[in-house]
Amino acid sequence: MQSVGRAVQSAIYRAGVFGHRPTVPVEPAALEAAARKAMSPRSWSYVAGSAGQQRTAAANTAAFGRHQIVPRMLVDVEQRDLTTTLLGQDLHAPLLLAPIGVLEMAHREAEHAVASAARALGLPMIVSTQASVPMEDVAADLGASPMWYQLYWSRDDELAESFVRRAEAAGAQALVVTLDTHLLGWRTRDLDLAYLPFAQGQGLAQYTSDPVFQRMTRERANQPRTERDPRPTPAAVRSVLSQARRFPGDVRTNLRSGLPRAAVETFLDTFSRSSLTWNDLARLREWTSLPIVLKGLQHPDDARLALEHGVDGIAVSNHGGRQVDGAIASLDALPGIVDAVDGRVPVLFDSGVRSGADAFIALALGADAVLLGRPWVYGLALAGAHGAQAVLEHVLAELDLTMGLAGVRSVADITRETLATPTAG
Repeated sequence: MQSVGRAVQSAIYRAGVFGHRPTVPVEPAALEAAARKAMSPRSWSYVAGSAGQQRTAAANTAAFGRHQIVPRMLVDVEQRDLTTTLLGQDLHAPLLLAPIGVLEMAHREAEHAVASAARALGLPMIVSTQASVPMEDVAADLGASPMWYQLYWSRDDELAESFVRRAEAAGAQALVVTLDTHLLGWRTRDLDLAYLPFAQGQGLAQYTSDPVFQRMTRERANQPRTERDPRPTPAAVRSVLSQARRFPGDVRTNLRSGLPRAAVETFLDTFSRSSLTWNDLARLREWTSLPIVLKGLQHPDDARLALEHGVDGIAVSNHGGRQVDGAIASLDALPGIVDAVDGRVPVLFDSGVRSGADAFIALALGADAVLLGRPWVYGLALAGAHGAQAVLEHVLAELDLTMGLAGVRSVADITRETLATPTAG
């Protein structure tokens, strides 16, 4: 059986005989450049931008250059195995699609297209609270492929509980609680454009499809307004139309009802909650029987606290550099957290992964699986479902070939000993 690496590689070279080059660039920098040309300035700034001076985002990618793979020779690697087990689930590869919101900014089919790509490859997709498509529809698109649900814990516990229970009912196999975005980071590119997609009604599909949020929206719409609206401008009119188009139902009816605007205002008032503490995790456990993964940990002591409070998994992440400018690179935080956890729960890794070789390094430093984010969004922007799938295939292919060239037959064999300078925790 031909490996995924050889299969993807051979298909590209064979197409080249007939003059065809990949629609979606393979080289990460070229992929990013092509996506930038394809996306609007607002969409590009939101998807590619990070906090402040972009230092954390740069640190995330630079950190991989401090670790070198040491290939071993004369090892029989003709057959390689990318499969792994995570939270009791058998996976085709140690790769998951990271939760990314407002995918309609990249492509009109948004999560529908991404779910198609994930389903084609049998990879788990983590669906965002800020999705452009309701979680139930994404679950239907995914079919047998695993769906995890990422929760932004709202200021309204009834709403947060509703999201969690809907996710479990829709067939989610794990709950990923993002901890590092209880406030929006200082995102300079978005601020210079004075643009927040949620204010346009984008990325609110989980909310507008939720019965608790719908009730909250109706209550707000029925309240008398105490302030007069400023004089309308063309930009304001466009915003109102954007909100109405994205709210469920007929656009004209939505414009008359005032519900789309009330939904946006309700969202802005309820996202997200900065008063959460470790003790709140007990309440979350009352809401669901799903495995709970905490995403956003960077300090070993937080990993220890997570274990004390009975979580089922940890995702080492700094939100792709989007929250704190000048923060520790996620890869630099990984070994210490892996050592603190000491195999008691799975450790996932996110932030800065751009290639299969990057994924190999993260796995070698102790991650049980890797979350991939921006690259497949770039593919989505370029070619919809096909583009997202192509990027995922390229990453899997490079991971497979890197394993073979490094003398590694299975994911379990990717250890710190495969690197030049094993990092102490």
